[in-house]
Amino acid sequence: MFYFYGRKKQIVKYYPPSLFNTIIEPFAGSAAYSLRDDNWRKDVILVERDERVATIWRWLISEATAKEIVALPELKIGQRSSDFFHIIHAATKQAFCYKTIKVTPVLAINWHYSKKYMAANIHKVKHWKIICGDYAEAPDMEATWFMDPPYQHESGKGYKYGSSSIDYRKLAEWALGRKGQVIFCERDDADYLLFRPLVTLTGVAGKRNRELIYHSCDAPIGSAPFSLPGLEKMSN
Repeated sequence: MFYFYGRKKQIVKYYPPSLFNTIIEPFAGSAAYSLRDDNWRKDVILVERDERVATIWRWLISEATAKEIVALPELKIGQRSSDFFHIIHAATKQAFCYKTIKVTPVLAINWHYSKKYMAANIHKVKHWKIICGDYAEAPDMEATWFMDPPYQHESGKGYKYGSSSIDYRKLAEWALGRKGQVIFCERDDADYLLFRPLVTLTGVAGKRNRELIYHSCDAPIGSAPFSLPGLEKMSN
């Protein structure tokens, strides 16, 4: 819905379609998957550990109107802001650590287009639900589970609750215990689930990053994360 470092808006088309009437995003961020095509019409439950991001979602779901969003002031290059809603529109995950930020051309343009998108799409989220808490606080129910945590290792650092705060073995066990369809996002150095390549992206200075996916509907029967000794197999 809004700019969020690491969001999947540009590549969401590569992920499998939702097979269930409920979508749960345990690492909500800006919820790109739930806004894909007609996914938004389903029952959508967002879970977000960062209370600042959850607060934005509460406002969008319960209070904000298109008119109010359009009326939000544009940002001027060079001005400073301590509004977290502004700060996360900077094109860096380090923004999550900032208390104030100087508005750059990138931040200003991100905010401008984000306002337009939010205003045009705000009607889509009014029936959604937001839970501020850890991923494990998501309701235990049959659903399409779209899981996009901070990536394992170095690439997942920088967020308020980054990779250093996550036990990936525990997360994998929990993910495999969900009922329904599990779609799990990662990158090419992750090793705690049976990931496969999804798409390769070209980033800054031509650096190529390979996005990975675990999809429960594609996983072979009896398979388990290949680097977690002792983890129960999915068939048990």
